[in-house]
Amino acid sequence: MGTTGTTALGPATPAAAVTRRPSEGSVHSWDVSTGVDGPGTRFVTFLSGCPLTCLYCHNPDTWRMRSGTRTSADDVIAEARKYTRFISASGGGATVSGGEPLLQPVFAGELLHRMKHELGLHTALDTSGFLGARATDALLRDTDLVLLDIKSWDPDTYKKVTGRPLKPTLDFARRLARLGQEVHVRFVLVPGLTDDPSNIEGVAAFAAGLGNVSRVDILPFHKLGEAKWQALAMPFTLHGTPSPTPGRLDEARAVFRSHGLNAI
Repeated sequence: MGTTGTTALGPATPAAAVTRRPSEGSVHSWDVSTGVDGPGTRFVTFLSGCPLTCLYCHNPDTWRMRSGTRTSADDVIAEARKYTRFISASGGGATVSGGEPLLQPVFAGELLHRMKHELGLHTALDTSGFLGARATDALLRDTDLVLLDIKSWDPDTYKKVTGRPLKPTLDFARRLARLGQEVHVRFVLVPGLTDDPSNIEGVAAFAAGLGNVSRVDILPFHKLGEAKWQALAMPFTLHGTPSPTPGRLDEARAVFRSHGLNAI
């Protein structure tokens, strides 16, 4: 595949098809990580901007697109290229994360397309699903795995956690199921907020009913991002909330496993 511009057959990349010029986006940072952003070692690009305001967000500095650095897709691909041999040897790939990458769907699509076809990497999209309607079928064809955050099953709790309605995420999850797209669901267990048994049961039953969820990550609430909230002069309302105990995490995993899901 080419990089940008057009070929005799038409636009070479998703961004070229939309913009007819080299693709740029607002990038918070990039990193090479293992274990939390998809299988194996991953080159992770964190895009800036997010429509959600999650109470436990550990990167509130990614919420505003203007806080990022205007960066070309060429520069991101050039950086990722340095690690492709190491990443491929680990069975890893590339993940486009955020913030919320679907706030910049053309740029996210460009990165996923080029990571997959130009660098030959397994690709993952890390999203809340709230802006899933912005993900074109072409973008999803260039995505090998969707890391989907389902933050609550109860709509009122979801609104309290994120400031947004739950329905768009569920709609996107159902669309991914219809497409047969592989999904890893992620659910953050927050004592006194998302750990109600009926809430856990609801997420588990929904995920199991989709038929395309190959893994569920039960993530313990932590306060590692609290310093960022303080630096931004934002009140961290979960300051007094403890992390869930290992036993409580095991109980939550057991609920998901009782529905036949691979819960980690």
